[in-house]
Parts: sequence; structure tokens; C-alpha cells
Amino acid sequence: MGKSRRGSNLGPNQGVAKKWYSWYFEFNLLYRILIGLVLGVILGLTLREKILWIAPLGDLFVRLLKMIMMPIILSTLIVGASSVSPANLGKVGVRVIVFYLITSAVAVVIGLFMGTVFRPVAELTSLAEAVGTEVEAPSITQTLLNIVPTSVAQVVVNESILAVIFFALVFGMGISYLRVSHNERIKKGGELLYTFFDGIAEVMMLIIKGIMQYAPIGVLALVSVVFASNGPKVIGSLGLVTAACFVGYALHVILVYGGLVKVYGGLSLKRYFKDAKNPFITAFVTRSSNGTLPVSMQAAQNLGIPKDIYSFSLPLGATLNMDGTAIYQGVCAVFIALSVWGRAFTFPEMGIIVVTATLASIGTAGVPGAGAIMLLLVLDSVGLPVIAGSPVAGAYAMILGIDALLDMGRTALNVTGDLSCTTVVAKKLNQLDISKWKT
Repeated sequence: MGKSRRGSNLGPNQGVAKKWYSWYFEFNLLYRILIGLVLGVILGLTLREKILWIAPLGDLFVRLLKMIMMPIILSTLIVGASSVSPANLGKVGVRVIVFYLITSAVAVVIGLFMGTVFRPVAELTSLAEAVGTEVEAPSITQTLLNIVPTSVAQVVVNESILAVIFFALVFGMGISYLRVSHNERIKKGGELLYTFFDGIAEVMMLIIKGIMQYAPIGVLALVSVVFASNGPKVIGSLGLVTAACFVGYALHVILVYGGLVKVYGGLSLKRYFKDAKNPFITAFVTRSSNGTLPVSMQAAQNLGIPKDIYSFSLPLGATLNMDGTAIYQGVCAVFIALSVWGRAFTFPEMGIIVVTATLASIGTAGVPGAGAIMLLLVLDSVGLPVIAGSPVAGAYAMILGIDALLDMGRTALNVTGDLSCTTVVAKKLNQLDISKWKT
């Protein structure tokens, strides 16, 4: 009796304790993230520097995502490449890459158009205060050569995403060939390797589910710091840059991705955005395409995309498909040209920018701020090199002042593009689970 009584006394206490914290986990994660986003904006704009103490909480969220970034890229790409039969690998790979390059080229055109319409320009007196930024831009040749690693261990440690992707794809294709071998010993080895990396990928997905429970807090902290640090700077010419970029982002989502999914793919946009909004919001606040990969993969699974397709195309898109970055580069190039030259680009110069920005997007890592580095390559291609003490350096430095805000929008667009292209490719290959689109 006494033992039973003690148990009954503990029961209500345990129930109260559970009720105290369980509401957080039972409340819809998306709503929690949105609440964190809104609170972050309010706190950042009202408290300003007083809220900067919260920065470590946001940094912790990004670090948690980056912690699993490399294992996820390696395991999922290897599993993805080894899941596709050698006969079908070309069909998936070629289609995905073609979609990525075409949408990136269109994005640059939209960016240049937005820059021409909004015509953001800064006074040279303002530029003088910002002069002093000089960063060495990588050449296209060097970017392409760096895709092939000389040391796998080194590129993993240094987080050289393109090189890691290249190795993972080659390694995964090797496993794919082993799995269809007529030699039982070789086939068994291929299946063993596949099971090993598939197990790692599943563990990473479990970890990300736990990390996402912390997302609302991390989102609140990240957004608070961004608006506390950059809020007043989005005024005047920089406000026009910001507006041009975000209008371009919106147009790209509606015209390009909407057209892909609805017109070309013949699918429901409402059903698509039901799951696409989760990686969109995650990318917006984390500013990391690679860090958003787990959320994008979950969305792809919910949309009925086969694992052998999304585990191949999404990690690849996190580096190759940078439509938001391309729009950003187009707008910022126009802003700097107007500020320094006092004129917009000619059509030949725009053509150069389209080609260069599309190629530059291939070398843009899916991490916060990478687009600002690749902007240097675009500027250099049209005779606007960033040299310390020059007006170009001043205009570039002003862009860096609001880069975090612009990066939020362009990263969200990047991951949305990855998912839309992957969805359409799966549909065109008749491998999309249409039953998932009837719910």
C-alpha cells in the first residue's frame, strides 16, 4: 500500500513537470519558428545594441547545423549516387544540372533587370567613408580546378564543399557499379558500403530532428542580431538595393519556380509550398543552404520524391544552384556601376555578367556570406575590380554592411530552387509519388 501510495504521489508531480515543458514540443514547429522570427525582428529594431548579448544563442544554432553539414553531404550524396543504377545516373544528373544552370542564368537576368528598374546609387561622399575593403577574387580556372581534390581528408577538414561533392559523387558511382556486379564478392562489398553510408545518413536525420527543436530560439537570436546591427542601414540607396533584391527573389519564385512546378511539371503549387515553406524559412534565418539540407530532404520525402533522387540532387544543388546569389550579384553590380561610373551596364556588359555570374554560382559554397565573395569575380569581369581605396571598394563595403540581410533572402531562394528542380525532375522521370500530392 505504502509503495503504491508513493507511486501515486509521484504521478501528479510528474504530470505537472511534463506539462510545463511539453507544450513547447507539442506546438507546431513552423509556428514556433515564425514566432521566433517576428520576435527577433521586434527585439532587434527596438533594443538595438542591448540585444546583441543574445548572439551566442544564434551562433550555437548555426554551429549545430554546420556540425552535421559535412557528414550529411558525404553520406547522402554517396547514398544518392550509389542508389541510382549506372544506367539511370546520367538521366538524373544531366537533367538536374541543366535545370540548375538555366534557372541561375535566368536569375542573373532578373537581377540586372531589377537593378535597372530600381536604379540604386550612392553618393561618392558616402563611399569615401566606406573605402578600404579589398579581397582577392578567385579566377574561374582556379575555381574549376579546385573541384578536384588533391587530398580528400584536407577538403573535408577545410569544408571545401565543391571538392567534397566531387569525391562523394565519384565514390558513390563506384559503389553503384559494385552493387550491380556479377561477382558475388564485389557485389557484397558494394552492398556493405551502401548500408554503412545509408546508416550514417539516417543517424544524421535523427540528429537534425533534435537540432530543429532548438530552431525557434536560434532563429530569434539570429534575426535579432541581424536587425540590431543592420536595421538603420537599409535606408536610402541601400534600401533600394534591398528592395530590388527581394522583389527579384519574389519574381523568381513566382515566375520561374511557379512555372516549373505548375506549368512544366503539371503539379499543384499549393501542395508544393505546403512542404517547401519549411526549408525556405530555415534557410532564411540560418543563411546556409548546406545547413538547411536535412530540412530540404524531409520536405522532398513528404512531397513523394524518391530518396535516390533527392539525396543526389539536393546536396548537389546546395552548391551548384545559387539563383538567389545570382539575383543578388546582378542587383549589386548595377548599384556599384551606377555609383562609380554614373551609368548602367551596356548589353554586352550584361551578357558578360550573365555568363560570369552563372559560372560563379558553381563555385559558391552553401554557407553564410559566400555570395559576397563571388561578387568580386563578377565585378572584375566587367572592369570594376575591388581595389583598396577605390570607389568600387567603397561601394562593395557598403553592400557588405547589409549583406547579412540580403543573404537571408537569397539563401531561402536557393534552397527553394533546389527543391523545385528536384520535384520536376522526379515528375518527368515518372518517379514522383503522386499519391502524396492528393493530401
